[in-house]
Amino acid sequence: MLRLTLSSALLVFASSALMGQATPAAQPTGLQWGPAPAVFPKGAEMAVVSGDPGKAAPFTVELRLPDGYRFPPHFHPTAERVQVKQGTFLYGMGDVFDVAKTKPMHVGDQGAIPAAMHHFAVARGVTIVAVTAMGPFAMTYVNPADDPTHAPKP
Repeated sequence: MLRLTLSSALLVFASSALMGQATPAAQPTGLQWGPAPAVFPKGAEMAVVSGDPGKAAPFTVELRLPDGYRFPPHFHPTAERVQVKQGTFLYGMGDVFDVAKTKPMHVGDQGAIPAAMHHFAVARGVTIVAVTAMGPFAMTYVNPADDPTHAPKP
């Protein structure tokens, strides 16, 4: 396993080759895709793979992100594990979104982000990521103005 230190915090990330897999795991069949919850910037789709993100138990969801989709700096109350299923997921750590400071994750790459770690991301190409965490799911934006649930209605 390869360990990278970013912004004085630990991010663990391993490619499928390092994990002994020649190819990424097969996509689960029968996923029910729909718009991601309102806390996500508009444009993402989500499917629940296992568990219930609204309950205090482990869950896995997949997020389908259009090219250029951005997650502004945010954090979660629990650790999360991310695996790239399709596309390229560029991630960075810190309070300010800066694409120049991102690192790429490719198909099969996995990463773990500790609870309360401030991070951001952008999709390069249509990207699907699987996210596994302990529920209930919560996301807090570093800059409250980035939170789409607090945006003024047109």
